[in-house]
Amino acid sequence: MHDLNRTLDRSVRISRSVADLFQRRATTANQRFAARMKTAYEAFAAAAPKGKTPADIGRDWFAYQVDAVQRSVLFWDTLRQRGNQWLAHEAAGKPPVLKYDYELIADARTYERAVNYALVRIIPPKGVEFDDRKRPFVIVDPRAGHGPGIGGFKEDSEVGVAMKAGHPVYFVIFFPEPEPGQTLADVTDAEAEFIRIVDERHPRSEKPVIIGNCQGGWAVMMLAAARPDIAGPLVINAAPMSYWAGGDNGGPMRYAGGLLGGTWPALFASDLGGGKFDGATLVDNFEQLNPANTLWEKWYHLYANIDSETARFLEFERWWGGYYLMNEEEIRWIVSNLFVGNKLTAGEARLGPGRYFDLKSIKQPIIVFA
Repeated sequence: MHDLNRTLDRSVRISRSVADLFQRRATTANQRFAARMKTAYEAFAAAAPKGKTPADIGRDWFAYQVDAVQRSVLFWDTLRQRGNQWLAHEAAGKPPVLKYDYELIADARTYERAVNYALVRIIPPKGVEFDDRKRPFVIVDPRAGHGPGIGGFKEDSEVGVAMKAGHPVYFVIFFPEPEPGQTLADVTDAEAEFIRIVDERHPRSEKPVIIGNCQGGWAVMMLAAARPDIAGPLVINAAPMSYWAGGDNGGPMRYAGGLLGGTWPALFASDLGGGKFDGATLVDNFEQLNPANTLWEKWYHLYANIDSETARFLEFERWWGGYYLMNEEEIRWIVSNLFVGNKLTAGEARLGPGRYFDLKSIKQPIIVFA
């Protein structure tokens, strides 16, 4: 009985202690909550806009109108500069938009199977020296409607970064008009010859690094699959490789491709061009991938940041608005084997009798930027 009473007393003490502790903590929590609410309310009240007189509203409205007029003048003047820039670029023959000087090393228009491609060497600017013992870099830009040069159109680019590290840099460019009868097989062979030339020019270094941007990415992968021992590491930037991958809820062009019947729109466009496919059609497809950006966001961003955005906008538009052509056979192969056929990842893509491309045969390290 004595033990039972002791147990009951102990239970009561523990219950009281727990109740007291809970009460103290609840009181402290309420006090802290009230203090923080008071602080937040005072901060909100201090930041809240004060009532404005009609004169204040009038001054603000006038300042807004002045700002809008100034922005509008600068916005339309930027578009005027874009138009003049486009005319000058067209008159100059739509040269590559590379920021750096370069020298022609090999012109594939003179090859037995002529193509409109060439290999150029980037001339290092003052203060930059190349180390011939370091791997050379070969950059392949996309031939997907635009011209070459996006990989080196500013200092902070693939060309600029590689040069600052002392690597010799080469660039694969192409010209606006395709050579009569050129095929993607011919292009692949020409690019393989370019890589051989670069490797031969740097006997003290390891095999060249090849960078493929966008469409140039799958071209580089095909080249490496066809000639596994030709180069060093491959750097693949935002290259479409698996065309049926991804979700079903994105990309209006996926639905357009299904609704319009696959390959015939590209072939019809080539027929209208007398056997040549206008790259402007591909650029328009890019624009349709995000109509909100095409119709509104792009222009609003320029308008809202007109003080600092003009130079970047004009620099990019010089590349974005320079359209190049393809032969019908080239676009036919691309659409049939890649966009619709999805044959590259299946190892079923081929450029001629017995010339299949199996990506599993690539031996080099592959660095992918998605």
